[in-house]
Amino acid sequence: MSSTNNNNNNFEEKMDMDIRYKFTTAKTDVEANGIAPFDPFKERKLDHPTTDGETLTHLLKASLGTGILAMPVAFSYAGLAGGIIATVLTAFICTHCAYVLVKCGHTLYRRTHRTAMSFSEIAEVAFENGPAWGRRWGMPTSYCIRYGLFVTYFGTCAVYTVIIATNFQQVIEHYYGSPLNLRVMIALLLVPLILLSWVPNLKYLAPVSMVANIFMGVGLGITFYYLVTDMPAISERPMFLPIVQWPAFFAIVIFAMEAIGVVMPLENQMKTPQNFIGICGVLNQGMAGVTLIYILLGFLGYVKYGDAALGSITLNLPIEEIPAQAVKILIALAVYCTFGLQFYVCLDIGWVAIKDRFTKRPRLVEYIMRTLLVTAAVLLAVAVPTIGPFIGLIGAFCFSILGLLIPIVIEMITYWDEGFGPGNWIVWKNVIVAIFGVIALIFGSKSSIQDILALYA
Repeated sequence: MSSTNNNNNNFEEKMDMDIRYKFTTAKTDVEANGIAPFDPFKERKLDHPTTDGETLTHLLKASLGTGILAMPVAFSYAGLAGGIIATVLTAFICTHCAYVLVKCGHTLYRRTHRTAMSFSEIAEVAFENGPAWGRRWGMPTSYCIRYGLFVTYFGTCAVYTVIIATNFQQVIEHYYGSPLNLRVMIALLLVPLILLSWVPNLKYLAPVSMVANIFMGVGLGITFYYLVTDMPAISERPMFLPIVQWPAFFAIVIFAMEAIGVVMPLENQMKTPQNFIGICGVLNQGMAGVTLIYILLGFLGYVKYGDAALGSITLNLPIEEIPAQAVKILIALAVYCTFGLQFYVCLDIGWVAIKDRFTKRPRLVEYIMRTLLVTAAVLLAVAVPTIGPFIGLIGAFCFSILGLLIPIVIEMITYWDEGFGPGNWIVWKNVIVAIFGVIALIFGSKSSIQDILALYA
């Protein structure tokens, strides 16, 4: 009898274990049907994918633009310690918004079984697959993002031609002894810029960005030499300045550091797009390095020149000295090499808009479009060499909205049905980012309007 009970008990225990085992290994409906879950990264097929290193090179070049030369002026609004804290805060928020955009893109890839999307497409798909009340806003939001990015980056390309020509003009005039016509200098850049725009894709543009990083690095290295030579004592500069001046700091740094327009084009061309985000992802690596360089230049420039720091630190350098002249030439060459990456944003948006109309000989049409866009940017710069403040106003308006506000809206819509975490912490986090974005919008626009008024005063 005892033996029978033991057998029964063993049988029941075995049945319990079988039941528990089967329960814990239950398959999803997709797996039960023999269909593997959709993996957008494995399904992505590219002719010329970029590696993590090439993407990092592009990201560094996109964020290390000419805006970094204004960092000493930015520090004059916050102080030495205040400038460091505010730079880290600004970099964290800008990086977070880019991170949010890419994260939402990856989520929407899986939901819609797509392998790549642009910034505007992510917004459109998020709204169309979000709550019922927001679905009608998908297409209008997409158009606003698309044309906002196009206008901003097209204007940036025009401004870059002015910056390149101006730097060469200053050095040539120093030796030539008589003034040169800036418009002629700009026009001479047309052919070199067209040739650069013909680089077919980001894969082949990576070496150009690497060369640009080298030019900028050497130029900044010489600038650092000037800054640390006969540098005053740090105690001569304030550690903190009144916080009411800090919004002007944020306005300068956000528009120097912001690169939201290139984030999705870079991610879309990656061989391993999942490596773009993450704690040690390409985005965090790039922005960490960029932040360090911004802090160093801002800190040392402010210690050296104080409130006498000019809008571009290169203007404080003695033009009669050869190293200072080399800085101007190197920065001009770096900006020239960067033109291709900024132009790619315009090309990507423009080609997507017209490619369906030109199915015959699309490659020829694409290169004609590249040539016409560059020609238009150069003609705009020739017609209005003082276009900088106007593009600054557009950039202040667009970058604060597109770079800070739109990504958090996309995040709210994307995860509307999934919830916003314990205590709705995502909502509160996004409220803080929104306040920061509105401050950048107001003070960035104010600064650009003041520049326009001073130009025509």
